[in-house]
Amino acid sequence: MLEALGLGPAEEAVYTALMAQPTASAHELARQTGIAVAETARVLANMETSGLVSVADQPDRKESGPAGQQTGGQFVRYRLTPPSVALAPFLVEQRNALHRAESAFSVLIEQYRDTAVQSAGGVVEVVTGTEQVAHRFHQLQHGAQRELLVFLVGAPVAVPRADTDLSERTVLDRGVDFRVVAARDYFDGPDVARDMREAIAAGLELRLVDSLPLKMVVSDRERAMVPLDVAGSGAEPSAIVVHRSGLLTALVHLFETEWAQARPLHTTAAGIHAEPKADQQPAKGELEVLALLLAGFSDRRAASQLGLSIRTVERRTRRLMDLAGADSRLQLGWHAARAGWL
Repeated sequence: MLEALGLGPAEEAVYTALMAQPTASAHELARQTGIAVAETARVLANMETSGLVSVADQPDRKESGPAGQQTGGQFVRYRLTPPSVALAPFLVEQRNALHRAESAFSVLIEQYRDTAVQSAGGVVEVVTGTEQVAHRFHQLQHGAQRELLVFLVGAPVAVPRADTDLSERTVLDRGVDFRVVAARDYFDGPDVARDMREAIAAGLELRLVDSLPLKMVVSDRERAMVPLDVAGSGAEPSAIVVHRSGLLTALVHLFETEWAQARPLHTTAAGIHAEPKADQQPAKGELEVLALLLAGFSDRRAASQLGLSIRTVERRTRRLMDLAGADSRLQLGWHAARAGWL
């Protein structure tokens, strides 16, 4: 437990043993912990220097033996300094160390972007092999802080469906905006419709198209991964990872174009249902947002009430306004009443 604060196993053992009694000598603590007396005495001396323990004012009895420190014939006895006082500096130092690590991490990322990624060879990296492709895919998903954009086509190759489900739940739990466009053939796999229904219920936004030109995942609009087509070649799965560049911008634009033309999928008692192309009615999730907004909820309160991110509420509101042809939320409310949306 205390190793997280920078203390070693010996310090933790001695600290825990001393916590169960008012005072103790090195000889007594050595018996309880199984650590050599000399090592226990050294640990206590270091802990005293660090302020974790202090020497008891009145040693309560004499002992004899080959080990332990003595003062006037008495074995030195120690008591714990209150944890709220003694351990606070260790906690502060660990927090500071984490902040320093995060700052260094950010600096390294920026340096990488400004150098290697900007070079012709750094814009695209090639990843080969099932394990490497799966590892890079999970890096992109778990590393997303704001948004994930995904194209799903056909059966998974390098990343099993079960692993993808787990990644999706983790991302949604963190409040990341998660939008997916799936080709019709993606639903040919076993249990895919059921898994997608659960994902939609958890906050995934899913739309359907007849076909897509490629599989893809885009993380925070900073990196994208596109599998390479090696069908029939017998080669290992491989993919390219695209960093910030004109190519990445084109991939994001491709996603937004397909997203705008795709049909939203909704959950039903029987599974999932695709909105007809000619039907420009709001989706169920959009109507939930609309109901709260018309009730006077702010975007933040509506997001909290529905368990969504603010970005999701804002995006659903924008779509509602596009469907209504409204320039303001007042006009949106007027159109919703006239069209019988609620």
